[in-house]
Amino acid sequence: MKIIITGVAGFVGSNLAEALLRAGHEIIGIDNFSYGSVENLRIIQDNKGFSFHKNNCLNYETFKNLQADCLVHLASQKIPRYSNSYKTIYENDLMSNNVIKKCLTDDIRLVFASTSDIYGKNPQLPFDEESNSVLGPTNVKRWAYATSKIFSEHKILASSAENGLKYTILRFFGSYGKHQNRTWWGGPQSVFIDRALKNEFIEVHGDGCQTRTFTYIDDLVQGIRLAIERDEAVNEIFNVASDQSNEIQIKDLAKLIWSLIRSDEAKIKLIPYETFGKYEDVMRRVPSIEKIKRKLNYEPKFNLEDGLRRTIEWQKKVDTLEV
Repeated sequence: MKIIITGVAGFVGSNLAEALLRAGHEIIGIDNFSYGSVENLRIIQDNKGFSFHKNNCLNYETFKNLQADCLVHLASQKIPRYSNSYKTIYENDLMSNNVIKKCLTDDIRLVFASTSDIYGKNPQLPFDEESNSVLGPTNVKRWAYATSKIFSEHKILASSAENGLKYTILRFFGSYGKHQNRTWWGGPQSVFIDRALKNEFIEVHGDGCQTRTFTYIDDLVQGIRLAIERDEAVNEIFNVASDQSNEIQIKDLAKLIWSLIRSDEAKIKLIPYETFGKYEDVMRRVPSIEKIKRKLNYEPKFNLEDGLRRTIEWQKKVDTLEV
C-alpha cells in the first residue's frame, strides 16, 4: 500500500513509518518539525520506499498532489498546560478538515489518531468504545484537547454517513518508547526518566494518585498496522492500549522509573495543579481492548516494566550522543 503519514517525524509517526516500510509499504511522510525531529527519520530517510514533504497540515495545498491508498493522521496539538487553548482547538479542527477533504476527494481511507482523553472524567471503568464522554467545564482549558478530538470524531462519522468517507478511529492510551519527546509533550514517563538519569527531583503533578495505563510503542504500532491492513477495521472505532494490568499511579511510576535507573530512594516533589492555572486531571484511565483483540487479533506484548527498561536504554543512548 501507499500510505500518507502526517506527523511522520514525531514519536508515533517515525516508529510507524519504520515498521510499515519493513512490511513493504510505501510511505509519504509529512511534518513541519514543530514537535517532530529530523533525528527520528535518520534510519528511514534513505529508504527507497520513503518520501518526505516538509509542509504544514494546516495548508490543504500540502495534500493536493499526493496519491495514496490510506492517510494516517497523527499530527496534532495536545493538552494546553502552559499555553492558551486557542491553538489546540483551531489547529486540530483545521487539520481534520484538510485530511477529511483529501480522503473524500481522492477516495482514500482515513486512519485518525484520537485519544483516551475523550472519555474524560467518566467514572465507569474500564473505558470501551461505547463509553460516555464526561468532560469538565468549558472555562477549564485542559478540556480543549479532548473537545477538539471529539469534534473531529463526530465530523469523521458525519462525513462517512453523508459522503461515504471510509475511516478508522483509534483512541490511544499513553504511549511511550523510542523517539518519545523528552519534554512534558511526550508524557510524564519521558520527563521522569530524564530527571532520574540526572539524579534530580522528579516533579509529580497533584498528589500523584492519578492513574494511567501506558502502552509501549511497539504495541501501539501493532494496533495501527492492523487498522491499516485489515478490512475488518473499516468504519470502526478502536481503543489501542496495553492490558489493564499495567494501570499505575503516577507517583508509583516515578518510583518505578527511579528504581530501574538508581539504587537510592526516589527523589519526588509534588507540584500543585494550581501551578497550571485552573486545571483538572483525570484520576483513573483504564482501557478495554476487547474489541480490537476480537476484531483485529491485536495482542499487546509488553508489560510496563519491560517497556520502560527498553525506553530507558534508548534515552541513555540519546543523551550520550548529545553530550
